[in-house]
Amino acid sequence: MKLKDNYSQDILGHANAWLSPPFDEETIRQVKNLMENDSDEFNESFYTDLEFGTGGLRGIMGVGTNRLNKYTVGLATQGFANYLNQQFQGKETAVAIAYDSRNNSPEFARNAADVLTANGIKVFLFDALRPTPLLSFAVRHLKCQGGIVVTASHNPPAYNGYKVYWEDGGQIVRPHDAGIINEVRAIASYNQVKSVGNDDLLNRVGEEVDEAYLKVLATKALSAEVVKAQSNMPIVYTSLHGTGITMVPKALKMIGLNNVHLVASQEAPDGNFPTVASPNPEEGAALQAGIDLAKKVQAEIVLGTDPDTDRVGIAVRNTTGEYVLLNGNDTGALLVWYQLTRMQELNVVPSNGFIGKTVVTSEIITEIASHFGLPCYDTLTGFKWIADLIRSKEGEEVFITGGEESYGYMIGDFVRDKDGVAASMMICEMTAWAKSRGMNLLALLEEVHEATSVYREALVSLKKEGMAGKEEIALMMKNFRENPPTALGGENVSTMIDFQNGTSRDIRSNEVSSIDLPSSNVIQYVLEDGSRVTARPSGTEPKIKFYFSVRNTNKSAPYNERINDLNKQIEMLKSELLAG
Repeated sequence: MKLKDNYSQDILGHANAWLSPPFDEETIRQVKNLMENDSDEFNESFYTDLEFGTGGLRGIMGVGTNRLNKYTVGLATQGFANYLNQQFQGKETAVAIAYDSRNNSPEFARNAADVLTANGIKVFLFDALRPTPLLSFAVRHLKCQGGIVVTASHNPPAYNGYKVYWEDGGQIVRPHDAGIINEVRAIASYNQVKSVGNDDLLNRVGEEVDEAYLKVLATKALSAEVVKAQSNMPIVYTSLHGTGITMVPKALKMIGLNNVHLVASQEAPDGNFPTVASPNPEEGAALQAGIDLAKKVQAEIVLGTDPDTDRVGIAVRNTTGEYVLLNGNDTGALLVWYQLTRMQELNVVPSNGFIGKTVVTSEIITEIASHFGLPCYDTLTGFKWIADLIRSKEGEEVFITGGEESYGYMIGDFVRDKDGVAASMMICEMTAWAKSRGMNLLALLEEVHEATSVYREALVSLKKEGMAGKEEIALMMKNFRENPPTALGGENVSTMIDFQNGTSRDIRSNEVSSIDLPSSNVIQYVLEDGSRVTARPSGTEPKIKFYFSVRNTNKSAPYNERINDLNKQIEMLKSELLAG
């Protein structure tokens, strides 16, 4: 019996369409090889279509409907082109395109450019790899109606992705995300994808956009004199084989930080990320080479950005000379505190300013905003929702800063996505400012905690790959919804928030109220002491994520004792929630 006799008709139907033109001979050969020799990979490649998540289209590269390749990129782009031509009918339409250091990223970017120009849409294509925030900036700077960046952020080397932006520089949200997806689904055949580009509509862009970006970024600096005095402060930076090398050193030099040491082994862009298990600054191991260099040069701080430079992770030197990793919530709290402190000192805090964060990000950001007399608004996970929040308040309120726990931050609103370049600059400026006060960032964080509450957070990600993994994640979320715990970590659960059906339910009284956010597959338990436990499937990876946030408001106990108690509470929460 041949392997294909065991395949479902749906999967065979998907695959058989790939066995003749417009698919090229090499693609056809690879599909036949999978069909005849690798049933598991064949099923995974064709059992479904790639879906848009919080970051757009993302998947393993290879042949098939569930893989990222020039055909799935072309199909998505054709749907995007159809939607743009409907929305901007009779008007000149333009799209900016950027790409990162991943394997095939330049080719996928050019594939997308060709489909757009074949559909009469003008394209501004970066002439070399660039950070994702440069794409967001370019959309508005070049007065485009949309944008595309080819990246899979911090995913493993086998992945690539495709993020779509609207004319405000933010990633697509309702109604445009559904509109584009509907257009993609309406394409009955890959033969309907126009792939022969019109070079008359293709424009290459380069350093002129970089310079425009840096010019605006320079206006966000808050401590010029302090930085001048600390200009020789040793800093270590690693781009983790990504795009950050093109912009982060320039940004630091621009504000006068002249003693920046690059991790040479990780400097060259390389989609195989040969020196790290994962190019993710959220994982401490990714910064180890930077820490090793920092010990040699006695650096004050280590920074690492992910391949598309929208995230930044840091390690700071403590009083004993050791380097301590900060999580994304701690760095975010420091950034918000520093910026508001300096803006208040300079008397430049907008009277109608606000802070933005996501629902899985620490409530310490809300406390800090309140400390300075400002509102902090919550959004769903993903910076597209912070961009949406900014757009909804334009002309009435001014976004100052904010971010999310996954190492993403925004400094002002000139970029409408998380920005590792701007964040790196501001983190280093903040470090110089703290140093000028005789402090490191750990001491500054203690100062923030004493002014608000002591918070500790943790994240657990469980990888669940393939069809079976998808089903397992769905079952876990169903159980969290239908059988919520009454207590966790020694504290009663007071509220269950279900962001999918837009409800907040009091566990004791069973009273239900509505929440004013779009639907999303997220469950959050709020404990009586204010701690929070949240579960959500990742929108970009085959994972389910659990976020733990605990706090201590007791000012009388020693600081380290409070930290230790919170760490123990987190471990208890983890063991109880994940016991099943």
